[in-house]
Amino acid sequence: MTTSKESTAIRAGEELDTAALDRYLREHAVEVDPTATIAIEQFAGGHSNLTYLIRYPDRELVLRRPPVGPVAPTAHDMPREYKLLSVINPHFPLAPKPVLLCEDASIIGVPFYLMERCRGFIVLHKVPSRIGENLELRRWLSEAVVDTLVALHAIDIQATGIVNIGKPEGFVTRQVRGWADRWRRSKTGELPEMDQVIRWLVDRIPPETASEATIVHNDFKLDNIMLDADDPTRVVAVLDWEMCTVGDPLIDLGLLLCYWTMSAGSSGAGGAGKTGRAENSSLRAITNGPGWMTREEIIERYEANTGRELSRILFYETFARFKVAVVIQQIYFRYVQGQTRDERFRNFDHLVKALTREALELAERSEI
Repeated sequence: MTTSKESTAIRAGEELDTAALDRYLREHAVEVDPTATIAIEQFAGGHSNLTYLIRYPDRELVLRRPPVGPVAPTAHDMPREYKLLSVINPHFPLAPKPVLLCEDASIIGVPFYLMERCRGFIVLHKVPSRIGENLELRRWLSEAVVDTLVALHAIDIQATGIVNIGKPEGFVTRQVRGWADRWRRSKTGELPEMDQVIRWLVDRIPPETASEATIVHNDFKLDNIMLDADDPTRVVAVLDWEMCTVGDPLIDLGLLLCYWTMSAGSSGAGGAGKTGRAENSSLRAITNGPGWMTREEIIERYEANTGRELSRILFYETFARFKVAVVIQQIYFRYVQGQTRDERFRNFDHLVKALTREALELAERSEI
């Protein structure tokens, strides 16, 4: 089977029942040529939900399903993600249009849904050649990312009814306590630094006002953004809406900052400044080089375009590192338990420890 540039052959252990899926799609009004043959590829990347390209000669769709093996009770909820897209897409067209939800686990073993395929490219582990060393292009792309987040947070959740997808009151409190509970359920050993981070976050949860709540994507970062292949400064889609809800928008900004300027493998730690920018990191960010907006510039642009006050941004950055550490720990837990055979996860415990140390460093530099 020939694979596209964005997709690859399916990884071992993550195959789908091609015949059963093909029958189901034809029976449930997915319009394809009756004589067409289905082909399935898998999108590379991602450590959580699995994403596949479903190809017919006259149509292409994207299938999302949970990871292989047991998962947390409220995680990887495909029906919820499908319903979220159904609500958000009409008001934010950069969210992919959902096509079909299947809650019948007998088809491929788990619930799944399909959405229309968005065309473009995603910046993953290296700078694509179409961006290269063009520093102006990097700058414009950076601005487009920030402006996309601003646009998402500008949607009136009351007028659109989107407020009903979650409970904005107490959102940050639930986030902190919920991720702390996920840590306790998935930890594979003691990590005193994590206990310190959790205590620091619990003691410093900012005041929450429901009237200031917005859509929260909850995983807004560069590799969840699809760009136009002909104009890399134009965003064509925002992906991975699994954790979307409504609440404090600075949760999104904190996560974007967490991923944006990390420099894996460097030694030492620099000063924190306004944003607690650390020179050492355990996250690999290609946006750490020349041309890309700095964290300070991202904060300034977001603040200018939203009018939001960001003096407590270090809390949100600390929470973001903590959350990412727990997400990675959950994946590592599944690997340790033998629930996944993916060797990419073998050393994730080291990444968890490094992220936790960085979260604690940010917390200790904060004046909150």
